[in-house]
Amino acid sequence: MAHEKNHDYHILPPSVNPLLGSLSALVMLTGAILWMHDNGPYIFLAGFVGVLYIMYAWWSEVVAESHVGDHTPVVQIGLRYGFILFIMSEIMFFSAWFWSFFKHQLYPMYEYVGTEYVKPEFHQINAFELPLINTLLLLISGCAATWAHHALVHDNNRKDLRMGLILAIAFGAVFTAFQVYEYHELLVVDGWTFSGEITFANFFMATGFHGMHVLIGTIFLLVCLIRANKGHFTPQSHVGFEAAAWYWHFVDVVWLFLFAAVYLWAG
Repeated sequence: MAHEKNHDYHILPPSVNPLLGSLSALVMLTGAILWMHDNGPYIFLAGFVGVLYIMYAWWSEVVAESHVGDHTPVVQIGLRYGFILFIMSEIMFFSAWFWSFFKHQLYPMYEYVGTEYVKPEFHQINAFELPLINTLLLLISGCAATWAHHALVHDNNRKDLRMGLILAIAFGAVFTAFQVYEYHELLVVDGWTFSGEITFANFFMATGFHGMHVLIGTIFLLVCLIRANKGHFTPQSHVGFEAAAWYWHFVDVVWLFLFAAVYLWAG
């Protein structure tokens, strides 16, 4: 006999996704190590495909759970707290790269030649060219995401919701394209390298990981656009879109700190 649920919590059924996700991540990590030792990318790619499949399958289950009413107000609070903790972990991740950047800018360890330290010569990036354009692109994209969120929550305006998401995705994609162009100019034209000099390493690790987050955030918003076209979000239930908006604003704020420190202050 089925029993009616008399509480606001979501009791999850047994799932194989956590185990398969962990195994896929292990295969991907092992494959990456073997790839670095010239054994080919095939094991890495197999693990990567497994991770992508588990991400799709698991999040599809979460979406289905929201449709059948499992995401009560209490459950939504838990989901929001969980995503806030995830963003806090991301903040600590970027804090490590800012720490390394400022340490080596304020207390540099230059090459020792004879009796003096010699600062390496490298081309300084003009912050008021492409970096400033990318800053404006991300800020406009963040405004578009906020517009979409406001249209959903206050007016349930599906047209403005979709238009705001389209603009946010478009500006995020242009940002990624411009960063690829910037990397090409620095590596091919100006002779920068990914490693060797700590200045180069800090720059590419900090801005590169941020670029990866922009790409992930763009995909996040694209999924929200697909769901919005299917009528998934309502003013009362839209945790998935809210998480995407929070993530996108986090990406914007990190870039503002990168622009101020790596491009303006260091330049």
